Amino acid sequence: MPSFLEAPVAGAYHLLTSLVAAIEPLAGSYAAVIAIVFCTLVVRLCLVPLSVRAQRGLRARAELMPQLKKLSDRHRGDPERLQRELAKLQAESGTSVFAGLLPTLAQFPFFWLMYTLFSRAMVAGESNQLISGSLFGAPLGLHWPVLTGTPAFLVLAVLLGVVAWFSARLQLRQLDETATPLSRRLARILPFGTLLSAAFLPLAAGLYLLTTTTWTVVERTILQR
Repeated sequence: MPSFLEAPVAGAYHLLTSLVAAIEPLAGSYAAVIAIVFCTLVVRLCLVPLSVRAQRGLRARAELMPQLKKLSDRHRGDPERLQRELAKLQAESGTSVFAGLLPTLAQFPFFWLMYTLFSRAMVAGESNQLISGSLFGAPLGLHWPVLTGTPAFLVLAVLLGVVAWFSARLQLRQLDETATPLSRRLARILPFGTLLSAAFLPLAAGLYLLTTTTWTVVERTILQR
């Protein structure tokens, strides 16, 4: 790993181990689990302004759909002119096609840190204390193929599936009448990508995915109302 990336990893490691040490007298071997959930919730709380902005962008884009359709029909034979007109319309309305992606993109650095911290035996020049934490007896540093059949794997898999189902329903509800069959199919399938992702990640990262996707479902439900 490049040296300039070691600083944030070491900083996050010392912060998380300090939090685990503070929680350990009360939580025992579950201290790392609680620390992961707590840190994830804090990060998502900090991203709420981005989520609100993204929801407003999606709502504004939905209101623009009739105009976007008219422009597409009018300039179908001139792709360059269509792109210019679409960019102009989005600039005037203050929205963007990527508005809904802001909270997801902002989480990438945190997700990368979580993966790094729970996939290395050595961090910041010392033995990684975080991977000694466990969930239902399964070490947080283990990957899911090793965990198959354990209570930790089964519980997280079921919960990720339930959250993905609710997420798919929310995404379908956000689509308007102009959505293509492909868009609707993707809205049903993509949320279940968390189950596939978790199969290649440490248990700690699966726990992070469960926490952040649950927050997303609750947050979107509140913002849509």
